[in-house]
Amino acid sequence: MTSSATAPSAVVIRRATAGDVDACAQICYDAFTTINAEHNFPPDFPSPAVAKHVLSLMFSHPKFFCVVADQNGKVVGSNCLDERAAIAGVGPITVDPSSQNLGAGRQLMAAVMVRAAEHNFAGVRLVQAAFHNRSMSLYAKLGFDIREPLVVMQGSAICKIPAGYSVRPATLSDLDACSALCLRVHGHNRTGEMADAIEQGTGVVGEHSGRLTAYTSVIGFFGHAVADNNEGLQALIGAASEFAGPGFLLPTRNTELFRWCLNNGLRVVEPMTLMSLGLYNEPAGAFLPSINF
Repeated sequence: MTSSATAPSAVVIRRATAGDVDACAQICYDAFTTINAEHNFPPDFPSPAVAKHVLSLMFSHPKFFCVVADQNGKVVGSNCLDERAAIAGVGPITVDPSSQNLGAGRQLMAAVMVRAAEHNFAGVRLVQAAFHNRSMSLYAKLGFDIREPLVVMQGSAICKIPAGYSVRPATLSDLDACSALCLRVHGHNRTGEMADAIEQGTGVVGEHSGRLTAYTSVIGFFGHAVADNNEGLQALIGAASEFAGPGFLLPTRNTELFRWCLNNGLRVVEPMTLMSLGLYNEPAGAFLPSINF
């Protein structure tokens, strides 16, 4: 038998379709479950059904660019680019554990990076599992810089907010104030994400002395939060009835907020890393990233 007869066929990257959701969801679940179990961490997606729900939303959203990797007509991986802001967010990127070492992961990353360059995004960001040495190395080779050490926090609802703060559901009339706050803290806004959160009923704002000083799309894995200071984040976290998904991401360099969470009964689930390519401003306020950035 010749070597050409036994060599695997090339991986082809193409645009994702609704028909790819089932296969990609199973791969997403299998990939995260496998790598997390190897390091004794719980899976980021508790079931294929949850992965299917997430990918269905992304694959159908007009502001997400999603691609799949094909080999021999079989889907072996997928990746998405969140295009709702001036900064594009990558993920989830997953490759079938049985199809590793074919270069699919690098090709899936290349596809979204080309897309980001073609559409002139100011920067690209992602969050990766800090214990996943291969993914961190790949992203570093592709030009991503490590920006923040993160942890996923989970636990029972805290049910208390700092004195002088009030928390309420966000409305469309809050979008301008939320955008201005994000711009002050990060140098860019995330209006598209917040607009989606308001439509879905998950967006929340915090007020102090009659002024909007904090907001979140949701205190959870897929949500981000921005505030003038740590008390604003404490108000949002303290008012949350639960922490969606595996939990919310917290920058551990913010030691004051980290200790506050621990002292209020929350626990660390797993370590993660925020990485960026292109524009990055050191935050001028308090924030919680989403799993995208």
